[in-house]
Amino acid sequence: MSAFSTAIASGRKRRGEGHTRREEILQAAKELFLEEGYESTTIRRIADRVGISAPALYLYFRDKEDLLLALCDQTFTHLVDAIDEIERTIEDPLERIRRFGDAYARFGITHPDEYRLVFLSGNIPEAIRKLGHRQATDDPDRPGVKGAIVFGRLVAILAQAEASGLKLNYPPDTCAELCWMAVHGLVAALILKPDFPWSDRDVLINGMLDIHVKGIVRSE
Repeated sequence: MSAFSTAIASGRKRRGEGHTRREEILQAAKELFLEEGYESTTIRRIADRVGISAPALYLYFRDKEDLLLALCDQTFTHLVDAIDEIERTIEDPLERIRRFGDAYARFGITHPDEYRLVFLSGNIPEAIRKLGHRQATDDPDRPGVKGAIVFGRLVAILAQAEASGLKLNYPPDTCAELCWMAVHGLVAALILKPDFPWSDRDVLINGMLDIHVKGIVRSE
């Protein structure tokens, strides 16, 4: 067996264990991207941390961008789960909007590493740099699409609210962008300045939700 083949074989998991290896690689990549920066991290460094060869890692991911896209999708999947719960349990359209914002804010605050990597590092994968949240979502398994799926779900919630009789000040997609900008600003401030003497976090979250709901829903 060649050295290359040996390196790959040594990195293989037994049948059924590939998912575990993939998660190990993603965790190592996330840690190194945060510790050393995306640009400074190499595939070899990631492989070394996992304890496999670089050729073995390539069985799971093509390159660093592929890893970053997977981490983005992993992060947004948590939000998809939260949206599913909101749509199952909340009927009132306005409350759905508030709960979406609340779920987003609390996810970011409780997962600061993931949020920092996906939203605050400045390393936007080329595959989503230009299309971003407006990319097609017809293939939910395409790498990097989960963020657009989350955005689409928020647009749908806003469109449903409008159809129920609420008057929006802007089109649903613009309202969705405004919602994200408002809550993202709050989350970013709390993550980047954790020791700053902010007011109570629950008060800040609820206050921001009050502000953005009043800004997008027209008062009669």
